[in-house]
Amino acid sequence: MPTYKAPVEDVLFLLNDVFHIERYNNLPGFAEASPDLVEAILGEAAKFCEEVLSPLNRVGDAEGCTRHDDASVTTPKGFKEAYRQLTDGGWIGISAPVEFGGQGLPAVMTEIVNEFLCSANMAFAMYSLLTQGAISALYVHGSPEQKAMYLPPMIAGKWTGTMNLTEAHCGTDLGQLRSKAVAQPDGSYRITGTKIFISAGEHDLAENIVHLVLARIEGAPAGVKGISLFVVPKFLPNPDGTLGKRNGVSCGSIEEKMGIHGNSTCVMNYDGAIGWLVGEANRGLNAMFTMMNGARLGVGVQGLAQSEVAYQNAAAYAKERLQGRSLSGAKFPDKAADPIIVHPDVRRTLLSIRSFNEAARAFVVCTALQADVVHRAEDDAARRTADDYMGLMTPVIKGVLTDTGFANAVMAQQVFGGHGYTRESGMEQFVRDARIAMIYEGANGIQALDLVGRKLGKDGGRAVMAFFAEVKGFLDEHAEVQALQPHLGPLGESFGHLQQATMWFMQNALSNPDNAGAGATDYMHLFGLVVLGYMWVRMVAAAQQKLAAGADGATQRLDAKLVAARFYMDRMLPETAAQLARIQSGAASTMALPAEAF
Repeated sequence: MPTYKAPVEDVLFLLNDVFHIERYNNLPGFAEASPDLVEAILGEAAKFCEEVLSPLNRVGDAEGCTRHDDASVTTPKGFKEAYRQLTDGGWIGISAPVEFGGQGLPAVMTEIVNEFLCSANMAFAMYSLLTQGAISALYVHGSPEQKAMYLPPMIAGKWTGTMNLTEAHCGTDLGQLRSKAVAQPDGSYRITGTKIFISAGEHDLAENIVHLVLARIEGAPAGVKGISLFVVPKFLPNPDGTLGKRNGVSCGSIEEKMGIHGNSTCVMNYDGAIGWLVGEANRGLNAMFTMMNGARLGVGVQGLAQSEVAYQNAAAYAKERLQGRSLSGAKFPDKAADPIIVHPDVRRTLLSIRSFNEAARAFVVCTALQADVVHRAEDDAARRTADDYMGLMTPVIKGVLTDTGFANAVMAQQVFGGHGYTRESGMEQFVRDARIAMIYEGANGIQALDLVGRKLGKDGGRAVMAFFAEVKGFLDEHAEVQALQPHLGPLGESFGHLQQATMWFMQNALSNPDNAGAGATDYMHLFGLVVLGYMWVRMVAAAQQKLAAGADGATQRLDAKLVAARFYMDRMLPETAAQLARIQSGAASTMALPAEAF
């Protein structure tokens, strides 16, 4: 049976030694996040995930969710009790505003805990992740009355939230959506339409479900400029917050999916359901993107989370499974065979995954800290810089972490050989669960196009130029540090590839936009490799400094981190040269074949 251990020590190293969380104490919520409190929170989150959620992961996968004749849905055995423990622990509202019942702690804490939750049980974690996204959207765009009505019970977990965008005939192209909203004399709207792929759309975990729904008000302009956002609760709340009558929204069916069986992914039918406008009319996408951008960071975390739990189980298996002898001579002559961890190709597989996981975790923590600056800093310039960073990095985090997370889950499954293909090992579930993260919240090809087509040129390239200046500044500042040279050299070379690719797009994409489209995915992954390489050199610098100071009992762990860093520089970063070559080949061969010839 698969196991999971939350990487608490690695997270604490990132917070304390790499990113120095104390430097953010000028922001609301950070001063309260003392080192002792942070360690206690992460320890409790780890215990909950390891002891409660992880054992339920296979249960949820095997049982799935059940829709009944009355359109109600029951979740797998054990989910309701686990959800009560989740809400009793206040995990949904860690970073939510204090005035609505949250703890007000930094958003970086939520992202860290969400990694633990998703590694332990991704399908279960999605119920709270969707709720957190809905909380964010209502907090930013809701009216004072909507915030007062919906936020306290959602933050407490008594009510959950969803995001309703997709319709059967349109996915990313939301301008085609047909759901309509008819204004009523009392200021409400009647919502009619059908939405598909709605995660956590109906379930038995909470007493109410608050749906955020995109629809078009009668007479609104066609396309995306005519879309509005509505809050449509399952049960209509009374003025005092108690639940009133059932609204005209129901689960038509549960999607039959490849993975995440423990999450009720629903077809939702809106039959004249009562809803209220959130934000301005015809500005629904603007409001929904508050939720979607946070969700894309969260989905990137899911890719990392599945990669991490798959790695942990593959590494444990490799140390136990006896198969063959080491190429350089038997390492365990007293055994019938050596454990497969002695074989170079198995080690290559495991270090490929591990070197990604540790850098990806640093990338998530770094980006989540910038999200805190965006939402909490008083200085306009600091907020703008952080917002630029978030906008640039969101498609990279979503696309690269989920593409690589899935590939890593497959590689970890391969370590098990035939046993990895059976349900008993649990590895095939990690593969199936990881696959969805590449698709939802904007398929990864769309993320690559967003990066190349929108984010690079936004505000005259201000965000990408700022990131380039940051990396160059680090390389220049540490150019004379001998201990860093084995890492700075490879990073500098790959950073040069990224700069060349960026310049190539500037010179070749305007005259032929297909050049950008053909190279977008390679560029996104080139960008990701460089970002992860930059995270590694920052971690190496911190690890070397800590080792020089005595390591505080962490010598073995820090030495292992330095080995993983060297592997990343030797074996992972060289891929940027191939990606640059593919980008510079342009779109000619990609677009040459007539459509009918495919």
